[in-house]
Amino acid sequence: MVESAMKWDLDYISEHMPNSNLTVIISKDHNFKYVNEKKIPQDQTSNLESIYTRRSSMTAREFIQRIKSWKEGDERLYLQQVLDSSFGPQLVQDFLHFNWEWAKNKQRIHGWGPLTFNLLLISMEGNVTPCHYDEQQNLFVGIRGIKRCILFPPEQFDCLYPPPVSDPHDRQSQVDFDNPDLKRFPKFREAHGMEAIVGRGDILYIPLHWWHHIESKQNDDYTVSLNFWYKTKPTADIEYPLKGHQKVAILRNIEKMVAEALQNPDEVSHLMRALVLGRYTE
Repeated sequence: MVESAMKWDLDYISEHMPNSNLTVIISKDHNFKYVNEKKIPQDQTSNLESIYTRRSSMTAREFIQRIKSWKEGDERLYLQQVLDSSFGPQLVQDFLHFNWEWAKNKQRIHGWGPLTFNLLLISMEGNVTPCHYDEQQNLFVGIRGIKRCILFPPEQFDCLYPPPVSDPHDRQSQVDFDNPDLKRFPKFREAHGMEAIVGRGDILYIPLHWWHHIESKQNDDYTVSLNFWYKTKPTADIEYPLKGHQKVAILRNIEKMVAEALQNPDEVSHLMRALVLGRYTE
């Protein structure tokens, strides 16, 4: 599908887009947990670097130099850049030569909405994107190195303990897969994932609302991959029983509406408990 991108290694990128400003996520350890900066509480804004990953802008040359000179104890880097026409004529030509007919065919067969963007990912070995789910369809393509993906269906939502919608880590599992706290998260024992190994030229379809935990495998100094993100069209005819991803969407919408009505996200859990348990429950 992306044969023209199979040459996208660090040297090629350095040659053809040396001074382009790129988005790089920086972490003090191997975990790159997504954070919605708009949802960070005001009282935490002065201490962001100790709590969250941070977003930085650097040139391709600077990013590559830091990757190649990295040593144990240094901050870890993960390039996550939306592709557009600003990255030089050669990469644009490579992009135009993707097998777009194949992608459009998948889009048509599955009834997806429009392509929203492509995300280029260049990860140091050992980096981890902790378990989370997304609200778009995702074709995940391997270009260099090996990534290990563990996937969980939406039906296992309650086994993976997402925080409230208002949390900066919305859509992320609160469970530390390296060291799960089974006292706090006992239903994690019941989670059953599927493993997919994504290598050069492989394409993994990650449906919306499917949980996925992704590791850049050791022994590859870095990995390169590419996302194709598609919106989902509204369902014309609702069929019952509802599917897992539909129930997740309902949960999110209810939580958002209640939070907006209360004007205080902290009150949502109290109201929902009262609704479920009833006033006479001990």
